[in-house]
Amino acid sequence: MLVVLAVVFIFENTRQVRIRLLIPEVSMPLRPALGAVAVIGAICGGHFISRRK
Repeated sequence: MLVVLAVVFIFENTRQVRIRLLIPEVSMPLRPALGAVAVIGAICGGHFISRRK
């Protein structure tokens, strides 16, 4: 259910945004930025869950 909500949220946000990581600034659609953050969050969450076991 959470994955479905995340996918809907990502595909609803289509406008261009400026993203700044330390020094470089890039302009890109919000959709891939949200997708990348969701994937990174899932990987980090999976890593921490697997370390608890």
